Formats: sequence, C-alpha cells, structure tokens
Amino acid sequence: MATPESESFVRTFARGLRVIEVMGQSTGRQNIAQLSEASELPRTVVRRFLLTLIDLGFVKTDEKDYWLTPKVLRLGMTYLYTLPFWRQSQLVLEELGTRMKQSCAVSVLDDGDIVYIQRFHTKRILAFSPSIGSRLPAYSVSMGRVLLSGLPGDQLQTYLDTTRFTPLTPRTETDKTRLNAVISKVRGQGYAWSDAEYDESISGLAVPIKDHAGSIIAAINVSLISGEFSEDQAKAEFLPLLKLAASRLKEH
Repeated sequence: MATPESESFVRTFARGLRVIEVMGQSTGRQNIAQLSEASELPRTVVRRFLLTLIDLGFVKTDEKDYWLTPKVLRLGMTYLYTLPFWRQSQLVLEELGTRMKQSCAVSVLDDGDIVYIQRFHTKRILAFSPSIGSRLPAYSVSMGRVLLSGLPGDQLQTYLDTTRFTPLTPRTETDKTRLNAVISKVRGQGYAWSDAEYDESISGLAVPIKDHAGSIIAAINVSLISGEFSEDQAKAEFLPLLKLAASRLKEH
C-alpha cells in the first residue's frame, strides 16, 4: 500500500482529492479561505486545484465562492456500480422492509465506520435519517459489529488498538476487551444485536452478506425502536427474513 512517504504516493493527486472531500463535508458554498483552512493546504494550492476542477466540470464558481457540481456523483456511483449486489439491493430492501414493517439498510465498512449504501425507510426513529453515504461508528451499531467480525485478526486488533471508543449513550460498550469478546461472539453466531448503544431510542439486528468464498463484504440490518423487542423477540421475528435477504444479495 502506498504511503505519503513512498515513491508510489502521488501527493498532488491526494491533495486534489482532499479538496473534493472537504467541499463535500460542508453544505452551501465556500470560499478559498474556508477551503484552505478545512483542507490544511495553502490558499495558492487550493486555488490551483479549484481551477482544475472547474475545467473538468466538477466545481463551479461565481468568482467568490465555490461549490461541487452533480458530476462529482459519478465518483461515488462508480464505487456502488462495482458492487455486484448493489442494484438488486434496493428491491430486496423494499420487499424486506415492507414485509417486516420496519426500516432496514445495507452498509459496508470504511475506516472504522459503517457507510450506508442502500436504505429502505418506514419510520423515523433516529434524530437524523441516514441516507446513502451516511456514516456511523462501527463499534456502536449492529451492522458495524457484523462487518468488524469479518476482519482478519491482525486488522481487527489494529482497529481495537487505534480507535477511540466514545460513550455515545450510557449503554455504549467502550472497553476494548469486552468489544473484542462481543465481536468474537458475533462471528460465531452469525448475527449482531445492538440496543441503545449509538442512540438511546434505537436497537438493531444485523447479519452478514458474503461473497462466494464466504468472506463478509457487507451487512444488512433491521432498525427497531429500543424497548419494543428483546434480542430473543427480534431474532424470532426478523432473523430468518434477514438471512434470506442476505442470501439473495450474496456475491456469486
């Protein structure tokens, strides 16, 4: 893997991507000073990248502020299109959510977060409504624990050693040893249950989506109002349906 110190690392390219990333992290238009501060790059460097991105059609300007164009969506959609199951996942989630009368989603793991790549929404139980691209800390949610259970041992240990585990609610598990035990249990039983650890109003049940070799490539879950279902009740009512949906999305 290329690092900033290696000969194969293209610093200019990395900086350009950083500018795009920063522009996408804020709503509305931004000026060069704001982008320079957020990206930690000199204003002259940011200006050159912006001019290039304007020429390529990824950015527009009114000579004062700058903003991304819809063309940037091509970059994100390119990733989704590489997932063999992504196109089918919308139909599968619609059928699953309608049958369960609950919200459900599919996510992948990225840098210690889960990233939503598909979602079917039936009821608002979070303070915000996750959409494609939304991120949540993996350690605190059911899909995250399923995805972490698929990591090789050395990668999981690196995650546990380098992640700052913040208590998001009074029930959030933040002890590394206990989290490791929870993830190991998830690996053995084939599903994860999380209750009021990310948000006090929500619980979730998740199972893995696997490729042809049996490796975990994504997770699918059902989101529930905390307190409406115990783990055993959620398993009895929703686990068979989740496993069926996951099998339909299995990469062949």
